[in-house]
Parts: sequence; C-alpha cells; structure tokens
Amino acid sequence: MKKIFWDKGHGGSDPGAVANGLQEKVLTHKIVEYATDYLAAHYEGFTQRVSREGDQSLTLDQRADMANAWSADVFVSVHINAGKGTGFEIYVHPNASPQSIALQNVLHDEILSAMRQFGNVTDRGKKRANYAVLRETKMPAVLTENLFIDSNDAKHLKNEAFLKAVGEAHARGVAKFLGLREKPKVQSQQKPSDGKLYRVQVGAFSDRKNAERLAEELKKKGYPAIIV
Repeated sequence: MKKIFWDKGHGGSDPGAVANGLQEKVLTHKIVEYATDYLAAHYEGFTQRVSREGDQSLTLDQRADMANAWSADVFVSVHINAGKGTGFEIYVHPNASPQSIALQNVLHDEILSAMRQFGNVTDRGKKRANYAVLRETKMPAVLTENLFIDSNDAKHLKNEAFLKAVGEAHARGVAKFLGLREKPKVQSQQKPSDGKLYRVQVGAFSDRKNAERLAEELKKKGYPAIIV
C-alpha cells in the first residue's frame, strides 16, 4: 500500500502570496483537494494524507515531520508563485535522489500539459532549491509553483476548471510515478441499439381487475400495456 503525502502550501495565519483578490493558501488547498479526490476516484492500492485539512497554521518542520513519521512514499508540496513573473516550475532539493528527479520529471510534463489546455503557459523548467520541506523529508519530494498570483497568470488561477485540471494532473503524475493500479471501469448494463425491442414487466396481480386498472393508467400516460 503506497503512502502519498500532500502538502498544501501556507495556511492559517500565513496566507502566502496575496494579489488580484487571491490568496495562495486558498488556491493550494483547492488544488490538493482536487488531486486527492481524483486519486480516490480513479486509482487503488494507496492511502493519502494532507498536511492540513482546513486553514491551519503549520511550520515547515511540522510538514516534513508529519510525512516522515508516517513513512510516506512520496511528498508533494503545492504552491503559487509571486514576483510578477509567469509560468510553471517544479523544484527538487540540490542533493535530490534519482527517485525525486524521476518524480519531478513526470509531474512537470503532466502538469504543464494540463495547464496548456487553457492557453499558452510558460515552462520555467525543472529547478533545484534548498527548501526546508525538500531538505527535511526522507522520501522522494517535489515542490510545485503553479503560476504567479501577481501577474496576468491570475486569470487562470481565478478559473475553477483550471485549478481542477492542475490538481488532477498532480494526481496522475503521482500515480504514474508510483505505478498505481487504475480502478476497474464499471461496464454499462445497457445493450447497444440493435433494432430489437425489450419488454419490461411492471407487475403481476392475482386479481385481474387490479391488472386492468394498472394497464389503463399506463395507457393514459402513453405507454403500451397488455395483459398476459
């Protein structure tokens, strides 16, 4: 059973970056919720946790400690950028393991592809930084910076469909990295149209008068009804 730890950047008394009527902590919460929902709906063979369920304040050390104590198999920290730039970038630690780099590669491609369905998005690349949550975690770990809150990127960040697509892309990337099994698809019971007619029995009655009464009611509603 694979363990996935999702870190919603900022929260509580720390809103993160704020601009254009948006708060980073709110956006990261939404993206991660979309990711966890998508994983739960489409994959099996895993369990997942989040650093905060709602709007709690957490230190960087607390986030890493939670993932380490749980012995997570993967750690993904979700953020929104600031600084009036544009585009998407994803980080690993400067001394990243080959597994972290592999996770970075698959998430980079999956997320950027999803973003570009909404228009041109700048690829700021795969980067390295000595961020605490990447330095202190003991499992493959990445940190995503999903566009800029204080630039024209904000038009995407205000689009709920965009946030949903980005969250689901995070989920697919993690699923690919971990090799999660897809849930079996439920087969439709409806037969394809083949020109045949299929009869549906409404009821059976020991008293013919009751049968005739129901047949009349069905006929009044436009349904063909016969008594056999």
